[in-house]
Amino acid sequence: MSLKEAIVLAGGFGTRLKQVVSDVPKPMAPINNEPFLNYLLNYLSHFNIQRIVLSTGFMHEKIEEYYNNLMMPNNWNGTEIIFSNENEPLGTGGAILLATEKCNQSEVLVINGDSFFNINIDQFYKQHIESKSQHSLALREVPNASRYGTVLIDDVSRRIISFNEKNGQDKNGLINGGIYILNKNLYRSSTPQQKNFSIEKDFFENQLFRQHISGFEFDGYFIDIGIPEDYERAQHELKRFNY
Repeated sequence: MSLKEAIVLAGGFGTRLKQVVSDVPKPMAPINNEPFLNYLLNYLSHFNIQRIVLSTGFMHEKIEEYYNNLMMPNNWNGTEIIFSNENEPLGTGGAILLATEKCNQSEVLVINGDSFFNINIDQFYKQHIESKSQHSLALREVPNASRYGTVLIDDVSRRIISFNEKNGQDKNGLINGGIYILNKNLYRSSTPQQKNFSIEKDFFENQLFRQHISGFEFDGYFIDIGIPEDYERAQHELKRFNY
C-alpha cells in the first residue's frame, strides 16, 4: 500500500526572495540552472507518486509554460502532472482545497513547493496507517526554530498536542516540515467557509481536538529556500541528491 497522488503548493509570492529571484515564482527559482520544482518532482517520482497536482497562483503562467514545453503531454518521468490554478489568493488551506478537486484517491500527500524535506514517504505513510491517523504531519527538529512555529506531540501516541507561534527565540524545536498526508474527504468537509485560509491555523489548529492529527519526526535533510541565505546554500547542498 502506498500513496499515489500528491499536491505541490507552488503558488507563493516569494516576497523575501525577490531581491535575488524576481522574474519567476519562488518554486521555479534556479538551483544549479534547474528549477527548484524539478527536484521536488523527481523526489515524488522516486516514491512512485503517479499523479501530481501543481497548485499554482502567482506567475502561474511561468510554471505552466515551462512544464508544458518540457514534458510529454501531462507526463513527468512517467508521472501525470496537472495544474490547479488559483485566480485569487486562497492561502495554503484554500489552495489545497481547490487542488483536491483534481485528486481521485481518498488520501493525498501535500508538500510545500519552496522547501525540500528528504523523508521516506513510504515510511511516513506506514506510520500514518498504523497510528490510524486521519491526517499526519512530517516534523523536523531544528537547532534554531526562531523562524518557525513549533509543534508539541505526545511521545507515545504521536498525536499533536499543540501548535506554538514562532517567538523569535534562538533555540531548538520541532517544526512542521511542510509535508502532510490528508484524508481528502474529511478535509473537504471540515474546512472553513471562507475561500482564503491557512491549513496550519484554520484547519490543523482548529481541528486538533476534533480529529486524529499525528506528527512523525524525521531527521532527513531540510531546507527552505525562502530567504536569500538559504537559497544560496541550496545551490551547493542539493547537488548531493540524485532523485
